[in-house]
Amino acid sequence: MEIILKPILTEKMSALTDKEHKVAFVVAKDANKIEIKKAVEEMYGVKVTAVNTQRYQGTVKSRYTKAGVITGRTASFKKAIVTLAEGDSIDFFSNI
Repeated sequence: MEIILKPILTEKMSALTDKEHKVAFVVAKDANKIEIKKAVEEMYGVKVTAVNTQRYQGTVKSRYTKAGVITGRTASFKKAIVTLAEGDSIDFFSNI
């Protein structure tokens, strides 16, 4: 799938998954909410009730080295927070 790039597995998202049945993914920048909903339902076999998206701008970071100051940018990305239907869940660690 080119719409869903990877899941976001952090402590904050784990708490949201347990409490509110929400899962987060990094998605393609040009994907809309309808495409994200269809992709999640096809890939994981769950019922999606809502999709919220956020766009993150890449930030400029710099560090000091012996050669001088090195500057660069972090990558920009789009994040989708998907609310699952009551009783549905996604297990990312079943293949390990």
